[in-house]
Amino acid sequence: MTELATHWLGLELRSPLVVGASPLTDDLDALQACVDAGAGAVVMHSLFEEQLVAEQMAAHRFIDSRINMDAEARSFFPESEVFEMGSGSYLRRLERLRTSLGVPVVASLNGISPGGWTRHARELEDAGAAAIELNLYDLATDPADTAEILERRQLDVVRSVVEQVTIPVSVKLSPFYSALPAFVAGVEAAGARGLVLFNRFYQPDMDLDELSLSREVVLSSSAELPLRLHGVAMLSGRTGLEMVVSGGVHSGDDAAKAILSGATAVQVVSAVLAEGAGALARITEEMNHRLSGMGYSSLAEARGVLSMENAPNAQTWERLNYARLLQGWK
Repeated sequence: MTELATHWLGLELRSPLVVGASPLTDDLDALQACVDAGAGAVVMHSLFEEQLVAEQMAAHRFIDSRINMDAEARSFFPESEVFEMGSGSYLRRLERLRTSLGVPVVASLNGISPGGWTRHARELEDAGAAAIELNLYDLATDPADTAEILERRQLDVVRSVVEQVTIPVSVKLSPFYSALPAFVAGVEAAGARGLVLFNRFYQPDMDLDELSLSREVVLSSSAELPLRLHGVAMLSGRTGLEMVVSGGVHSGDDAAKAILSGATAVQVVSAVLAEGAGALARITEEMNHRLSGMGYSSLAEARGVLSMENAPNAQTWERLNYARLLQGWK
């Protein structure tokens, strides 16, 4: 059997399988079942700064702004402060998960301003988060926003959060950087401890019958995994950041591939949402069977064996393989 314990962000995990950010954050029983099935850690769903701001602005519009419309309004309209519109409920949930689950609980933060990021990051640390996962997603819609400006702004965010907390910070990236290794070097220089590759964005679709936009959650499949494997394999040995694969892990072989490409851990969400906590037990058994069958006694022995730096046919990771693939597609 392969020893599945691993180190991630300075944390000791009994398993590399981590429950990624998902709606399960709100279901303690479901998360406890995941831990019982072998999860090594849990990542909460994101605390969205813009959502908190929107709630506060809505309270002002619909309560405070009406108070001054009538001389007697203050006698029957409550002040907006009586409603909880900040991060309080998220922080209480974090504390409850931390004390109940018995595995590290990582908080997730998705902010829009340097001040908001740092303020909420300190709150998460004070509430007992084992680490913070920063989601960097800055949608460029202004033609004046160049890639250089956007990336510099994101690195400023990483640096500002790292400077404000003492717990490890991991950064969850999109796959859309034109020069991923260079940007990752900037993330490392900013003081982050880890990377999550890659974020899955729920894009709106079109309803042609209603001539409208629609939104729905589409679960991942193993077909999304190769993009993550390529990113991790390319960076393995070129960065000191601990890398986690997120997206497309549905089987033990998927998890084994992530480890062999250089990942420290893997995040699983869609498989759990589709099958329940039993998916983690199945993936664990399949991964252990595969890696032990290959002769690895620990994850450390297997990690990065097929990275771009170590693979016997490393050129397969490179662009030249694209031309060869097209020539031999039949």
